[in-house]
Amino acid sequence: MLTDLSKVAHLDFCYLTTTGRVTGRPYTIEIWFALHGNTLYMLSGRGANADWVKNLVRTPEVTVHIDEKPFPGRGRIVEQVEEDALARRLLVTKYQPRDRDDLTEWGQTALPIAVDLIDTI
Repeated sequence: MLTDLSKVAHLDFCYLTTTGRVTGRPYTIEIWFALHGNTLYMLSGRGANADWVKNLVRTPEVTVHIDEKPFPGRGRIVEQVEEDALARRLLVTKYQPRDRDDLTEWGQTALPIAVDLIDTI
């Protein structure tokens, strides 16, 4: 079990590093996240057109840095209805109290992405 996750779940951002599908070089973004067990969820406002999503689809092996701690994982687009609803609920619930904007539309229309984190111990 990834014991460090409970200590970082409250943080605002994680840093997702994918492999560039054209260049093969690391590509890192700062993004909101929510955790559920050993799965990290994010929402892509640009959907499948976001470069980081295209990279993740091409090469699912990613690294997530939270509070400067690296967590290797395997990314995927969320496809199951129940998991889709879970991801959206977790993210909107976490960030709506922190943001002045209404996140309802984002929570309904953005593409849910999951990273299944790998326990390296």
